[in-house]
Amino acid sequence: MFNRIHHIAIICSNYELSKDFYVNKLGFAVLAEVYRAERKSWKLDLAVNGIYQIELFSFENPPERPSRPEAQGLRHLAFEVNDVGEVTRVLNEKGIQTEPIRIDEFTGKQFTFFTDPDGLPLEIYEHQ
Repeated sequence: MFNRIHHIAIICSNYELSKDFYVNKLGFAVLAEVYRAERKSWKLDLAVNGIYQIELFSFENPPERPSRPEAQGLRHLAFEVNDVGEVTRVLNEKGIQTEPIRIDEFTGKQFTFFTDPDGLPLEIYEHQ
């Protein structure tokens, strides 16, 4: 379903909820999961299409969205997919709401947005 991504780290507010979203709803494979006791932090490594990796972190009471290395959130993460309409349908069937599909005015490719449990913006973008 998802084709490409570069390494990205996400800090979530509720580790179990975010783990369920990324693993069970989006279908990313778990590569490793460790608890770092000294930081009271979980780290979950997820494979995207067997090639790329997302690191999902938890920290105690992360601040919301200020520009700090260990603040909750990310600006925007786009996944390449072969068929935006089909992936949108699958996401909607799993209870994940998506915005209406749009057309990139510069490339002519389809794309749309949805959010993770913390409201972080995720995008699916048509294969180029």
